[in-house]
Amino acid sequence: MKVECYAKSLPQQGRTCNEDAFLVVREPVPTAAVCDGAGNAEQAARKVLRLFELWIREATAKDFTQPATWTGWAKKLDSALLGGSESTFLAAAVLQGCLVGVSVGDSKAYLVSAEGGFKHLTTSPQKTRLGSGKVQPATFAASLQARDVVLLMSDGAWTPLSPYLIERAVRGAMLGHFSEVPVAVLDAASRTGRWDDMTVVALRLVGR
Repeated sequence: MKVECYAKSLPQQGRTCNEDAFLVVREPVPTAAVCDGAGNAEQAARKVLRLFELWIREATAKDFTQPATWTGWAKKLDSALLGGSESTFLAAAVLQGCLVGVSVGDSKAYLVSAEGGFKHLTTSPQKTRLGSGKVQPATFAASLQARDVVLLMSDGAWTPLSPYLIERAVRGAMLGHFSEVPVAVLDAASRTGRWDDMTVVALRLVGR
C-alpha cells in the first residue's frame, strides 16, 4: 500500500507569523496532523506536533487501529499544554486501507471519493482546545479506496469554502501532480483574502 501526502500552510494576510502548524510522517505508518494555536500559538502548535510525533514513532501498528489510543494521545496533549497557550488538534493515519484519527477543536477532515462524492469525516467543531483541561476527543474512521483523497484543514482554510468549492479545487488539481492539491485548495480559500492562517494536508491512497 502506498500513500501520498502533501501539505501547504499560509499565514494571515499581512503577517509573517503563522499560528498553524502541520506534521507529515510517511513511514512506517503514514500519519498527518494539523494544529491551530492560540495565545503564544506558534510555539503551542509546534509543541503539540513534537510530542505527537514522538509518541507515534514509538507506537505499534495495532495502536493506530484503537480509538482509545487516539483519545489517549489527545488527552495527554491536553495535559501537556495546561496553564499555557491552547491549540486545536486534528490527526489521522492510513493503515491497511483504513483511515483512523482524532479531532479536538474546529479543524475539519473531508473525504473526496475517487468515484465521486464528498464526505465530512469529523463531527461538528468543538469549542474546547488542547490546554483547556476539558477536551472530549472525537475519533473518526473511514475505509479508503484507491485514489480517494483525504483533506485535513484548519478553520482558516475550510471556513471560506463550501463543500462544492473544496471538491472542485481537489478534482481540478488532481489533473496534475498530487502536490498541487493543497495549493489549489488554499488558492480557492484565498480568493477574497486571507483573514486567518490557513493549512491543508492532502493524503491519497495510491494502491492497496
